[in-house]
Amino acid sequence: MIARMWHGAVPIEKSEEYLKHMRGHAIDGYRKIAGNQGAWVFHRTEDKIAHFDMLTFWDDIEAVKRFAGEDYETPVYYEYDDDMLIEKEDHVRHWDMYSE
Repeated sequence: MIARMWHGAVPIEKSEEYLKHMRGHAIDGYRKIAGNQGAWVFHRTEDKIAHFDMLTFWDDIEAVKRFAGEDYETPVYYEYDDDMLIEKEDHVRHWDMYSE
C-alpha cells in the first residue's frame, strides 16, 4: 500500500471555505478513483495561517497514477486553489506501507 501526503496553507480567513472544498470536492474525488483506500484531511491553525494536510492511501503506485497522472510526485491542484493557497508546493510525499 502507498500513503500520499500533500500540504497546503491558506490565510486564516479562507480556512472554513477551503475546508469545505477539501471535505467535499477533494475527498469525494479521491474516493472515486479505483485503488483508493481512503482519504483524510488534517487541519490546524498557526497564527494567521491555516494548514491542511491531505493523507490518502492507495493500493499501489498505479492507483496513484490513475489519480495524479504519470508525474505522480507533482501535486494535483483544483480551480479554487489559485484563489486560496498562499503558495503551491511542487511535490507531494509518498511512503510504502507495511503491516504484519
